Amino acid sequence: MHTSPSQSAEDYLERILELVQETGQARVVDIANSLKIRQASVTNMVKKLCETGFVEHEKYKRGLVLTKEGREVAERIQRRHATLSRFFSLLELDGETQQRDIEGIEHHLSRDTVRSLEDLASFFESNPEVLKNFLKSRTQVE
Repeated sequence: MHTSPSQSAEDYLERILELVQETGQARVVDIANSLKIRQASVTNMVKKLCETGFVEHEKYKRGLVLTKEGREVAERIQRRHATLSRFFSLLELDGETQQRDIEGIEHHLSRDTVRSLEDLASFFESNPEVLKNFLKSRTQVE
């Protein structure tokens, strides 16, 4: 049973993927520690993710394993996050502002909007003088 995951579920799927990429495994305790939440909260979400077919829980082994569908969602969120970070970096926003803003908007953008931001970032990277002029015009407005 695959439904569209909630914003919270997307965050968990992304974090599970990151932990697997970083350490080779994702356990409930690792997710709780990294998200600074209680293990009971993680356990409840893991149950939901298992019920919806995004995650399999291998107790006493590697912990959580993303299903094909869970991995696809997590990778999509990870790409969206990377695109926003790339774009905001070009705008010379500091890391803290970027992180806060990305977390605030990443779940609300359509694929078309994300693709447009990817294209705009590529355009600016290919045309550094245009980016420089844009940034210069921005600071004059403030």
